[in-house]
Amino acid sequence: MSISSIFNDVIGPVMRGPSSSHSAAACRIGLLLRDLMKGVITNVVIDYDPNGSLVTTHESQGADMGLYGGLLGWQTDDERMIKYKESIEETGINIKVNYLSYGAKHPNNYRISISNPSLTHTMSAISTGGGMIEIQEIDGSKVSINGDYHELLIYGNNLDIIESLLPVVAFDFKITHSSFIEIKSAIPYTQEIISKIEAIPGVTNVCHLRPVVPVLSRKDLKVPFLFCKDMVTVGLSEDLELWELALRYESSRGGISDNEVFEKMRSIVRIMQGGIEEGLKGTYYEDRILPVQSLGFKDKMEENTLLDGGILNTIILYTTAMMEVKSSMGVFVAAPTAGSCGTLPGVILGAANVMERSEDEVVEALLASGMMGIFISEHATFAAEVAGCQAETGAGGSMAAAGLVTLMNGKLEQCIAASSLALQNSLGIICDPIGNRVEAPCLGKNVMAASNALSCANMALANYEDLIPFDEVVQSMKEVGDMMAHELTCTGLGGLAATPTGKAIEAKLKEKAKYC
Repeated sequence: MSISSIFNDVIGPVMRGPSSSHSAAACRIGLLLRDLMKGVITNVVIDYDPNGSLVTTHESQGADMGLYGGLLGWQTDDERMIKYKESIEETGINIKVNYLSYGAKHPNNYRISISNPSLTHTMSAISTGGGMIEIQEIDGSKVSINGDYHELLIYGNNLDIIESLLPVVAFDFKITHSSFIEIKSAIPYTQEIISKIEAIPGVTNVCHLRPVVPVLSRKDLKVPFLFCKDMVTVGLSEDLELWELALRYESSRGGISDNEVFEKMRSIVRIMQGGIEEGLKGTYYEDRILPVQSLGFKDKMEENTLLDGGILNTIILYTTAMMEVKSSMGVFVAAPTAGSCGTLPGVILGAANVMERSEDEVVEALLASGMMGIFISEHATFAAEVAGCQAETGAGGSMAAAGLVTLMNGKLEQCIAASSLALQNSLGIICDPIGNRVEAPCLGKNVMAASNALSCANMALANYEDLIPFDEVVQSMKEVGDMMAHELTCTGLGGLAATPTGKAIEAKLKEKAKYC
């Protein structure tokens, strides 16, 4: 696995669809499959293991949408995603889905065979959370492809001879597998280089797998810290704020300037702001469970008929609006996931609006939030299929708490304490989406995480003791996730999803889908 990036793993991708683990990750897997087949696809066979999450969720949580969209060459935020069924049928691609027990070790495992009249390939891949992926096997050879390199796969009859004849080409890593040579490069391959390789005697095929994430990796990549305790040591010794430490980390990770990192986050802020504004106009989508509720909340705020919530009511409003945009197939930022996409923008943009903070201050707050998310990404997970909703809304609330303290010009130690307290309060939250849709109780859990973030930020600003260091809280979250029953990790088999009413809603949605 590659080292986490704020824009790859924590605040991103920019996408459409119900679930980043399913929709966005599946899209990225589909894009790599399309490159493997050079865009010519006739047949696809997909095997899902019943011991994972995808048997019960691949249709309802957007894995089909994302995977088929990727096979069509669409990116994660493509507006055509809503028409994926019709579009894949128009291409004539034959797709077969099997439910088979084959010993999958990860809940989000894809085992795929793909072919056209002249080529056949197999691929095994997993979605690791927040839209991130790992290709683990291609054509029987073990690989580790995360979509953060340009990859050349060179097939041939005598790989040793072919390798000795390869032209000089810039690369970071070269690995010879049983059936192909894999070359990883941070620099795009020119068609001239690819043509020279194709002309080598014995070469039968050359596939160029293009990156699917925004920040690429490179050889000998180093970051200044990977544990919170080490970051605090650097910050205190150099008198740096959390957002400045985030700049240092991401510029090192991506090989880009501090200014590029800052402006990249500014573009994220503007996408989030646009999403909330769109949500507050009212959204509509036929295939969803919950009606528009943000408009009614806004009316009650303006009528002054709600309990005095101050900043909190604006945060609830913004969080709800963002979740409704997601559920209406609008564009949003998975931060850190689609299921928790309302918490972070709702908290930071809501508070910033009430406090009249500048856009630069919002960017700083999101950078601080993203830095705390790095430690969760590196040492635990954002995948509810692995660790329940503590890994999604729990993580999002923890990140948002640090961002709020940053908005209030709090100290580095206070930012860390706020994150630690918020994550401590979130341990054990299950993932039990009703009707296998990422709407309810997801909305309530986003609002709860946002409220928790605000409370913990205030506690930290008042110097409440967090007691357990953040690194240890992250480790504890991972251990709690490992103890969670399969039924409570986004499978739709436990919790509210398994209540009589929950099952009735699921059945109603399935019946409705027959006529759509």
